[in-house]
Amino acid sequence: MHGGQMLIEEPLRLASVLAPSKEKYFPSLTKIVGTLGPKSRSVKTIEACLAAGMSVARFDFSWLNAEYHQKTLENLRTAVNNVKKLCAVMLDTVGPELQVCNTSGNPIELNADNHVIITPNLSKVPSAEILPINYTDLAKAVKKGDTIFVGQYLFTGSETTSVWLEVLETIDQDVKCLVKNSAILAGSIFTMHVSQVQINLPTLTSADKQVISTWGLHNNVDLVSLSYTRHAEDVQELRAFLKTQNLLETQIYAKVENIEGLEHFDEILQEADGIILSRGNLGIDLPPEKVFYFQKSAISKCNMAGKPAIITRVVDSMTDNLRPTRAEATDVANAVLDGTDGILLGAETLRGLYPVDTIRTVGRICSEAEGAYNQSLQFKRIVQHAGEPMSHAESVASSAVRAAVKVNAAVIVVFTSSGRAARLIAKYRPPMPVLAVMFPRQKTEPWNSSSFGTTQARQSLAVRGIYPILANPSVAGAVSPDEEFGLKLALYYGRSVGIIKPYDRAVIFQKIGDSSVVKIIEYEDS
Repeated sequence: MHGGQMLIEEPLRLASVLAPSKEKYFPSLTKIVGTLGPKSRSVKTIEACLAAGMSVARFDFSWLNAEYHQKTLENLRTAVNNVKKLCAVMLDTVGPELQVCNTSGNPIELNADNHVIITPNLSKVPSAEILPINYTDLAKAVKKGDTIFVGQYLFTGSETTSVWLEVLETIDQDVKCLVKNSAILAGSIFTMHVSQVQINLPTLTSADKQVISTWGLHNNVDLVSLSYTRHAEDVQELRAFLKTQNLLETQIYAKVENIEGLEHFDEILQEADGIILSRGNLGIDLPPEKVFYFQKSAISKCNMAGKPAIITRVVDSMTDNLRPTRAEATDVANAVLDGTDGILLGAETLRGLYPVDTIRTVGRICSEAEGAYNQSLQFKRIVQHAGEPMSHAESVASSAVRAAVKVNAAVIVVFTSSGRAARLIAKYRPPMPVLAVMFPRQKTEPWNSSSFGTTQARQSLAVRGIYPILANPSVAGAVSPDEEFGLKLALYYGRSVGIIKPYDRAVIFQKIGDSSVVKIIEYEDS
């Protein structure tokens, strides 16, 4: 396990604490995923979220229907066009989630030391005595002494809406439990999570397949977050299903959120395009003192594999408050120092009172932490892990980053069609932005398109440090990608957003025939 890679140099001490934070066009190299919902679905609010630093929009199908999400997505597209910023679309599956449907909508008050029955009989009305769930085999899965969690903590981050139960006995299909703490369960849906118990339900449910084959296909989604990924086979099954739906370019992010997923983490990482560490459920399945250890080791493994790692549940208190707690702010910074690619905001943007402020605040914390990130140590670790002899691609990508650090370059510019070259460079964690110039295969508006190249560009928005620029070769009168035109476009873009100025150096990574070349140029304003 390699984590906590910060070693603050002597001059950084108080000077960096007292210096005011700088406003930047890119709030941080670390990416921010925002979940869109009731408090964040208007065009105006989405525009503000994009301007504040959101680069991936998550659509959580645990809530509401496809029509609702479709309207939100249409608003996102309008906002993207208005602010001229790309944004990736992530579909989050429901997976084998155990739910208590509170059909009456009345609050349920549970008191410590009372008993409650969990039953699969959905005709029963939820009350303080009985909680009906959408799973018939719970009594077979649990045993006396097991811990069951019920509530909305996973959605709201508020412990006052959650209850912990201890299994006393099973009676046929029912489970009798002891209530461990007093709580009021309010809302229409409560999630149920049984600590370290295998639930015999498919990871990719029929409902998930229905959503992917309709909403996902219609909108050509960039990313699918596979909830409750437990085995590499779960990712393989989704990949095969996406193929049958002709969603060949859609990437899969495996959401690891229980003990089974942890046990098979290495195989899951090998199969998935990226990993989401869902700390809400993990915090129930693991003892609290073990969560940090998993986070650090899992992120390190993702870094070594060159695959994006995204973590969840960082600023729960901002759902209702304008500022995070000190512990939360430190947690975000430590995640960046661990090497995370992205921060996923759930309730904070879905139903929180301050979605835009949350994105902006998280971006600022990430940016500060990036300034203290020990890039040289991480670079050595990744080079060592790549081994010798290095592949041609790895060798040139690492050389580009080494050169950029040595000459203190303002940016790295890379030409790519699939995004792979840009991801390889990002793997070596350069401290400057990577401008990935991508050439779509058909004429299209740079910020509103679905041709090959644009999907890959949006997908790169989930990777730390990469900022895609869509170049249309036909604009330059070229039939094939014109890298001279692409370079001018990247430098013009970098100048316009304030990340490069005259006499700054830029490192250029390009392919010439079968060879890869790294060049260093000095930017001249023309």
